Amino acid sequence: MFTGIIEDIGSIASIKKSGGKWEFHVKTVLADGNLNEGDSVAIDGVCLTATRVGNGGFYADASLETLNVTTLTEKKTGTKVNVERAMSADGRFGGHFVMGHVDAIGTIVDMRKAGDSVRISVEIPADIARYIVKKGSVAIDGISLTVNDQRNNIFTVNVIPFTVSKTTLGEKNPRDKVNIETDIVGKYIESFLTKGKQRGVDLDFLYEHGYLKGD
Repeated sequence: MFTGIIEDIGSIASIKKSGGKWEFHVKTVLADGNLNEGDSVAIDGVCLTATRVGNGGFYADASLETLNVTTLTEKKTGTKVNVERAMSADGRFGGHFVMGHVDAIGTIVDMRKAGDSVRISVEIPADIARYIVKKGSVAIDGISLTVNDQRNNIFTVNVIPFTVSKTTLGEKNPRDKVNIETDIVGKYIESFLTKGKQRGVDLDFLYEHGYLKGD
């Protein structure tokens, strides 16, 4: 699990493409003693496994499935990316629950100044719009942000200067593609309510799901 608090802006050093996967070599300061082989790392919000650590960064493979549903296919040598290591068991939680499982690719439709902040509007597929709620959480390229407004399949966030400077958002432009992960809590609630509606919420259902305890 991740928090959506970006630790470093890394860069793509190389991409090795093969039939069933792409191998990314990502340069990052996190590789200097803070990252080990087998660790989970989020690259622009995509959870990958570090297969090797060295040469000033780490290597990670992305499967065809991952490539099909994320912006990783658009990465080129030199592209900057947001990097976050998986949260440790004793770590301090600072963002929101980010799984590193991208729901969809969104498109930035508007960026403008709002005082010292940047106001960004993102269009997303209609089938995931129901998981976006005003004042709720969303991850854009792995960055934990708060939804300021939401209308149909377009939502808006306000990004403070600190976040802009510590992530890749400062280099984004309208029409750029971004990885979107919605809040996992909403998905669990929807699943619970859907199953309850199909079966009917009764005492047995509540006992089974831990809402009531027997003697």
